[in-house]
Amino acid sequence: MNQLCKVLIVDDEILVRQGIKYVLDWEREGFQLVGEASNGQEALELVQSLKPHIVITDIVMPVMDGQELTRIVKRDYPEIEVIVLSSFSEFHYVRSTFQSGVADYILKPKLEAEGLLQVLNKTKDKIPGLVSPDSTDKEALSVDALLSRIISGYEVEPDSDILSHKFPHELFFYLGCDLGLTTISDRQTLDKLKGMIIARLEKQVPNIIHYPVPGEQNTILFLFNLKENQWSQTVQAVRLMSEGLAESEPERRWVLSDGFHEWSKASDVYNNSYLKLLQYRFFLPDKVLLIHEELPTSKTEPDKFNLSHFTEQIKRLQLEEAFTDLRQHVTSLSMHYESDVFEFKSFLGNIIFNVTNQLTHIKTLEEAKYAMFRAIDEAPDVDETIFVLESFLSKVLQYTTNSGGPQASNANMNRLLEYIEDHYAEPLSLTELSKHFHFNPSYLSSLFTSHNKEGFKEHLNKVRTDKAAELLRGDGAPISEISSMVGYGDHSYFCKVFKKYTGLSPSHYRRQYYSQE
Repeated sequence: MNQLCKVLIVDDEILVRQGIKYVLDWEREGFQLVGEASNGQEALELVQSLKPHIVITDIVMPVMDGQELTRIVKRDYPEIEVIVLSSFSEFHYVRSTFQSGVADYILKPKLEAEGLLQVLNKTKDKIPGLVSPDSTDKEALSVDALLSRIISGYEVEPDSDILSHKFPHELFFYLGCDLGLTTISDRQTLDKLKGMIIARLEKQVPNIIHYPVPGEQNTILFLFNLKENQWSQTVQAVRLMSEGLAESEPERRWVLSDGFHEWSKASDVYNNSYLKLLQYRFFLPDKVLLIHEELPTSKTEPDKFNLSHFTEQIKRLQLEEAFTDLRQHVTSLSMHYESDVFEFKSFLGNIIFNVTNQLTHIKTLEEAKYAMFRAIDEAPDVDETIFVLESFLSKVLQYTTNSGGPQASNANMNRLLEYIEDHYAEPLSLTELSKHFHFNPSYLSSLFTSHNKEGFKEHLNKVRTDKAAELLRGDGAPISEISSMVGYGDHSYFCKVFKKYTGLSPSHYRRQYYSQE
């Protein structure tokens, strides 16, 4: 089979990437788009796994720009050719990239099919062993190209013969797997994971058709085709697979879109079912599998936060009252899983900015705010994001109040820690503890953070994990019972927390312990 010229697109603007993707009939011209990235760091991971022949990259990008990407690619992969995209104002950057071995450049305002193809062919001629695709390649690539265009919302006339042959059944759906914090960069491991997913579903659902679809970074996405009467059977198979893998791979989360029957619905279901479920994961981190029909009832979206009143309270140092109102609003936002993640994080960042702006005399807070901004931006779910906010609020209270003096503070802390040790198996929260000890919740949060390296939730999880480890080394109780015994109602969430603190899943921990005896 003839080898196609593989191309990777790198640009932080999705509209530019889509423009490049659809300006050419790539497979017909002898090229194959193997991936796309939004910055140089993402591109380097894809270069390692996809081994493209040509990289088309923008110059100005976040995280890692095109200059640095070009330098590293030409240093570590000298056989890969690089084409640079730039505007007129960035042309002095382009000149510097030629020193790193750039093959050619294209001005964005001049980006058109004829010019792009001319540069690509000129660059391809430098690469030995690349020729036009044969008919088998063209047929496979035609399916890739059609699906990519259909999902992206482009109005195309699908080749009914190719698609009917490839997808003979009447019902379609998307299945996505978010790999979580684990980035899989080598192609062999990724292919093995994809093969495992397909094998498990094919075993439970006869004659199901699968097709891989390029998805978001660190996400595996399939388009499945099946008979109408197999839908319930498929949902159950996906559920069993996701729950079965939760213990060994607690970071992974699964998304099952609504079904659809016509290609005209493919883009709408992708955007309004699959992508929305991916967003909901942020607010529902404990759910291993998200399906629209099984989503919890979403709470009413809260009223707009009165930022002016909050800022005035901060000016007057009415911190406990201000933070109580803030916590109530953040809790309401977190329970509305249909909220926009970016807007939620932006709101918390804006709160930190406003507080530090009113307390400029506290230099430590001013210095810490940028680290807080970064931590909020990188937080994978709502729990981690709120923890960052609570840490900040605790610092504010620590630097502005002396609640009861050090001796009273230490005595209260000891009482709190003893209570957690005695009641860790019960549903515990700062709100419940504040009622029990007759403290203000904001004071209790500040008290806890000022005396411990971790926040309340982190400490409670550590206590529960330590108790679970004792039980796992003990009398052989089932892991599902142990999770309940130490205070976790959700078994998969217990496995996730246990692995976070010990580095091992509960079953692996138990096996390792007994093998060492």
